[in-house]
Amino acid sequence: MDSDYERENRSFSPNRYYDRHFECDAVKILPGEYYATTENTLIVTVLGSCVSVCLRDAQRKIGGMNHFLLPSDENVSISSVSESARYGVFAMELLINQMLKLGADKRRLEAKVFGGGNVLKGLTINNVGERNAEFVMDYLNAEHIPVLASDLLDKYPRKVYFFPDDGNVKVRKIKSLHNSTIIDRESEYRMRIRQANKGGEVDLF
Repeated sequence: MDSDYERENRSFSPNRYYDRHFECDAVKILPGEYYATTENTLIVTVLGSCVSVCLRDAQRKIGGMNHFLLPSDENVSISSVSESARYGVFAMELLINQMLKLGADKRRLEAKVFGGGNVLKGLTINNVGERNAEFVMDYLNAEHIPVLASDLLDKYPRKVYFFPDDGNVKVRKIKSLHNSTIIDRESEYRMRIRQANKGGEVDLF
């Protein structure tokens, strides 16, 4: 039977399904979402320029994943870099705090990091993927969370499969896009968080 925290956490990522390939329950997270669990539930996402951090407390077998993008990618200035970093910190803290609620110990957290590909047309000049990858590595270093594995940058989207029970991650690079769904989702997400920041709709702290 699920705990109260487990039931509450489902609202952060409602895309639950049964994965026939891996023969297990799974959750798919989209841009701006995160999910943490104490169960043997596969967490899946597809990344373009966004990054995902797979966090795990190996002792308690609690794992979680987020999917986020720094909001500012043009006309970069000192102030916009600062605002962008604040959003990244907020995205990381949402996942960490949820894992702590489930019983994880921050001192035991370990990370695997993925994404940051330069796949969005017209944004290669501003190195969107590189900035996201650099932020996430800097953040984890500052928080003393060891990075056990990473697959960052390049020009391809990735499909990431995280198994919180044993900590394994499988990554498939998508070298042939059959449609624009990945890019469309990230572009929509970028516009949403930029508008929220400009409109003052989101108080990060």
